[in-house]
Amino acid sequence: MKKRLFTPGPTPVPENVMLRMAAPIIHHRNPEFMEILTRVHDDLKYLFRTTQPVVVLSCSGTGGMEASISSIFKQGDKVITINAGKFGERWGELVRTFTGNCIEEKVTWGSAIQPERLLELLKEHPDAKGICLTHSETSTGTAADIQTLSGLIREHSEALVLVDGITAVGAHEFHFDDWGVDICITGSQKGLMMPPGLALVAISERAQDIINGQNGKTQYYLSLKKALKAHAGDDTPFTPAVSLVIGLDEALQMIKAEGIENIWKRHESLANACRQGCNALGMKLFSNSPSFAVTPVWLPEGVKWSAFNKALKINNGITVAAGQDDYKDRIFRIAHLGYYDELDMLTVIGGLERALKEINFDFEIGVGVSAVQKAFLGN
Repeated sequence: MKKRLFTPGPTPVPENVMLRMAAPIIHHRNPEFMEILTRVHDDLKYLFRTTQPVVVLSCSGTGGMEASISSIFKQGDKVITINAGKFGERWGELVRTFTGNCIEEKVTWGSAIQPERLLELLKEHPDAKGICLTHSETSTGTAADIQTLSGLIREHSEALVLVDGITAVGAHEFHFDDWGVDICITGSQKGLMMPPGLALVAISERAQDIINGQNGKTQYYLSLKKALKAHAGDDTPFTPAVSLVIGLDEALQMIKAEGIENIWKRHESLANACRQGCNALGMKLFSNSPSFAVTPVWLPEGVKWSAFNKALKINNGITVAAGQDDYKDRIFRIAHLGYYDELDMLTVIGGLERALKEINFDFEIGVGVSAVQKAFLGN
């Protein structure tokens, strides 16, 4: 049975990317690799829509988040974090670790913070040094309006704008420079169609000034100051994940060939079709501000996750993501992030129908697949 992955990280890796990574290893300080890294640095600017440096760190996206918090803020700095899910919660954990002064705004899971509430927070905390946002909250499949939120922050505060773009970059429209973002992080195993292991961090000019002006920071490996210094010479401060960087070069060529605007439209189309397929089956969607990266769906009443997952994964070869924390065994998440196309959505909804039929969920066979087909064909 063919295995099919529909999780929001890791996501499927194209064959040509895997083949590039399978080539004989090269040394990271020779001209051949330096040429690749220089091209990667340039192409990452295209991805993030920026003229500013995007550094490559050999770690997960969380490592990029930690590097950002620890490189910019000092003990006692007040930082506002928006907790609308598992990964917004992570911003708060990092701020408490490195500054000890976190103002955490909790938002109901499945919802995004509203601009009016953010404006209230800015007025309540005019001394905040930073605001940490999540563009696409992976745990809830919920998207925030980063353009509006970042604009409000820049208009009413001097705080830096930090964005977790880990499942948003490459799926949602994003303009680092035009939207006034100071830090944005993504991970290789998401929209970049790569295995896990790289964090990519875009850094604004004013964030660079703060980072480079910090002295005596207790950092070593996860230091954006060191990463920026090396980046200026198209280098890395430590041994990079050479094969992953080579694969990233290939993935970025694919992204440029398709065109970033076309990629944003493709993700919106896939997400819309997936949601229509689930709705047609009588299943309830979880988020009221849906992401284009992942669609969370309530498990039908009375259906146990273990039975549903067995029917889907063991009997049909399809892996989706489970719910997290309070929503464990209550929702599941279907990814359409990265290397997916229209036929993939037909496949996952078709597999969902087969699994639901096995566990005796009542629906008309074919209605989900038909809804997906109609969504793509414009009927």
